[in-house]
Amino acid sequence: MTALRHADGYATSAHYDGSGRIRHDAGGRSLTVDATFSLRAEVRLVDRVFDPATPDLAEVYAPAGRCVALVDATVDRLHGDALRAYFAEHGIPLAVEVFRALEEDKTLDTVCRMAAFLGSDGCDVARGEPVLVVGGGVLTDTAGLACALLNRRTPYVMIGTSIVSAIDAGPSPRTCVNGTLMKNALGAYHPPVLTLVDRALFRTLAPEHLRHGVAEIVKMAAVDDEVLFGLLQRHGRALLATRFATTGDDPELAAVADEVLFRSLYAYMRHEGTNMFETRQDRPHAYGHTWSTKFEPVAGLLHGHAVAVEMAFTATLATLVGWLDEDGRDALLALCRDLGLAVHHPVIEDLALMRAAQETVRRKRGGSALWVVAPRDGLGRCDYLAEVEDSLLAEAVGRHRARCSGFPGGGGGSDMYLRDARWA
Repeated sequence: MTALRHADGYATSAHYDGSGRIRHDAGGRSLTVDATFSLRAEVRLVDRVFDPATPDLAEVYAPAGRCVALVDATVDRLHGDALRAYFAEHGIPLAVEVFRALEEDKTLDTVCRMAAFLGSDGCDVARGEPVLVVGGGVLTDTAGLACALLNRRTPYVMIGTSIVSAIDAGPSPRTCVNGTLMKNALGAYHPPVLTLVDRALFRTLAPEHLRHGVAEIVKMAAVDDEVLFGLLQRHGRALLATRFATTGDDPELAAVADEVLFRSLYAYMRHEGTNMFETRQDRPHAYGHTWSTKFEPVAGLLHGHAVAVEMAFTATLATLVGWLDEDGRDALLALCRDLGLAVHHPVIEDLALMRAAQETVRRKRGGSALWVVAPRDGLGRCDYLAEVEDSLLAEAVGRHRARCSGFPGGGGGSDMYLRDARWA
């Protein structure tokens, strides 16, 4: 057996690295390659990212000599002038292509149109040139996938303008589009090389989008960070009312907002960032993302409300298997309800749909088990249920329905339905 390692040669990108070894047998009948790929992804909190005095974007794009950007149409209407003024002030040529980014636009057609722009004559983004992506969760997923496909891997810088894109979908390596009645069915692992999180951008969010985005913060608090959970209990409503301390003048609440965002990002990235390619299924950030992948499009729920319904239901399930006491379950339900998030929806009573979700997700997670994330031994920590048998599923659905039956609206949330788009 002979082994050879690839020599250091001419790098194709400043953002990625890789190496490989090849072995072959003495008989000339078999060869084996072992290859590794490495990347660096940074997430950074910034203040007023489009203020010319803020250096972060200029430090990336001045050396490149230009910036090519994909921007959400709504974001362009609200912040496009500031974006263009920023690059003009720094003397950096800017090419912007604007895309509508509703849930129904989360398709391969959108991705192909983005890739066509990036590869067009006069644009022709180079393999190592970071694209700038500015928008919410849908644009994050589609533009990230377009960058993954362009030149087979083109780096990008992410500015998440919604809570979901800032602290969850934005820094995530999972770029994707929807499949038929299954969210995020097609995609690639391709994280941004730099994610800039600026809560000043939350000031223009509609209340329903602000609220459903907070569900992703509740998620990480419930299964990974007890301190974060306490911060949300004490300050969650004030953060919603002030759009994360971007209205009014309350320095103490602003400090809380920064701490909440950083703790949420750290909780997310310490699991996602160390398992970029999902080679392990012990992923706390999958809490609320098993059954909701099926019932969210069927019920037409905003993503955060679908996640919240599953989180609440799974907390009830956790009480049945002895992982969580009822006080813990009720604390989670109380926080969700205090923030206007749904804790129950009749769609989860469709057991055939719930079992279908389990089958689909089991295959997606490798086929060996379901690995449902659930709180265990209190909030702020979790474990994984390998399977949920039909009898347990039915009992948990019944118990959860009964627990929520006394809540106004049966446990529904505020503005929980997707109104400005439909599922394709």
